Amino acid sequence: MGIAFGLVVNFGVDEAAAWSARDHVLGSGSFAVGHREVVLHPPQLDWDADVDGVPYLLMSILPIGVGRGLPLDRGHEPVRLSAAELTDLGSQLYGLLREFSGYRAARVGWDPYASVDLAELERECADLLEAGTLPGLVLFESVLTATRGAAFVPFAPWFVWIPYASERASSLTADDDNLAA
Repeated sequence: MGIAFGLVVNFGVDEAAAWSARDHVLGSGSFAVGHREVVLHPPQLDWDADVDGVPYLLMSILPIGVGRGLPLDRGHEPVRLSAAELTDLGSQLYGLLREFSGYRAARVGWDPYASVDLAELERECADLLEAGTLPGLVLFESVLTATRGAAFVPFAPWFVWIPYASERASSLTADDDNLAA
């Protein structure tokens, strides 16, 4: 089983917004990260269901080669990025997200899929939402208002977020050799 780094977006049932965002991503080109250009896979748009069984459209935007062990990356050269480079890439993905509309929740990071399940966030992560310890989580302004803490600030018109934190050096980053030092 692989692990993905990317942007995931919950569009609820707004198909028009999801397809518009997908088209925007397809025309977005590559991202300059460090000394290389990082290209995105075509966005994956699928129906998913939250922990209560309520369906929603989920879009995954994954950079080519950045994940580890992903079937989607077979045939592509692995792209090993440092924590600083991943942070830069994540910031650029949030820039792309600022151009979307109609979504309910979004997050960039390593396997951020559970972070956009609104029922799971409300049920399992209310204390984290209140404490503001889910950095990078973006919500539509009327979503989960009863469980959001003061850490949420404006992200884009109609959206709030807990500002994105830097990625940390780990076994998933190119600077993992420096962890023992």
